[in-house]
Amino acid sequence: MRGLRKVLTPFAPDQSGAVSVLYSMGALTVVIDAGGCTGNICGFDEPRWHTARSAVFSAGLRDIDAILGRDDLLIRKLEWAVKAAQSDPASRNRIRFTALVGTPVPAVIGTDYDALARIAEKKTGLKCVPIPASGMKHYDSGAEKAWLALFQKFAAASEKTDRVGVIGYTPLDFDEQTRADFDEAFGPCTVYGLDTGVEALEAAGGVRENVVIAPSGIAAAQYLERKFGTPYRVCDPFAGALLRPQTDGAKKILIVHQAVTASSLEALILARNPEAQITKASWFMTPASCGSFIALREEDDFTELVQKGGFDLIVADEVMRDLAPDCKGLWIDARHFAVSGRTEKT
Repeated sequence: MRGLRKVLTPFAPDQSGAVSVLYSMGALTVVIDAGGCTGNICGFDEPRWHTARSAVFSAGLRDIDAILGRDDLLIRKLEWAVKAAQSDPASRNRIRFTALVGTPVPAVIGTDYDALARIAEKKTGLKCVPIPASGMKHYDSGAEKAWLALFQKFAAASEKTDRVGVIGYTPLDFDEQTRADFDEAFGPCTVYGLDTGVEALEAAGGVRENVVIAPSGIAAAQYLERKFGTPYRVCDPFAGALLRPQTDGAKKILIVHQAVTASSLEALILARNPEAQITKASWFMTPASCGSFIALREEDDFTELVQKGGFDLIVADEVMRDLAPDCKGLWIDARHFAVSGRTEKT
């Protein structure tokens, strides 16, 4: 049945993905809503909310404010928030720019985000990044908009270095990887969104290569390639953690994850087990560079896929096991916070 969820919870919407990208970037983020969208972001969609501070505000719009498009009220609230943050010694040096994140209401009334951003910059003296999320798409769509908007706003030509730029990291797609994990995988690198801010974005034109670890980062990497000639490749360096001895002998394998992780794991399995027949599926965006995927929309899609596939190995989040009660094959738990809300600490 269309839209029926008996096992899976609703996936995080695009505004949550945008806020997740901005979370540790030094932004003062305003979600243009009445409060409900921001409550969901802070309460459910952002696992860092209980362990790390970030300046995330709700515009607190009343119905009449939204209907009439009271942009002046929104800007006044933004000015107040910036002044409050700058007067607080704990956050004064952490706020480097502002960001306006859309939700269904501004999408419906046709809010002019670029005009709002120009007014905000004049009033606050800080650069403003508008992200026209609509609340109608999944988190990866909002993250894609956020990555692209950030690099378009801040990236500048810089002296070339040996550093690698890593684009696409958010805890919605990955476990709690540390800087050391990425350094071990790539050598000296800049992981955008992992304790980096404006300075890292401004120096993005100087990295020797970008590595995209989630589909949401591909559009930004393509932009940087066009602007600075920086080559990029798409891979998840941590996909190998999902390999097991059983994957070497499996004949029919189903992988369900975000597209970059799934395609990286597929390549690793085929290198060790060339005869394996691998099917990839995802609930989220599947760029052509990651190969062919089966698009999952409803819970019944996954149930039917497993029933008809005859897989002897499934790599997917454990929460989906209840959707395949007749599965007889081996199941490898590939935790994906965007699907289950499970973290490494859960």
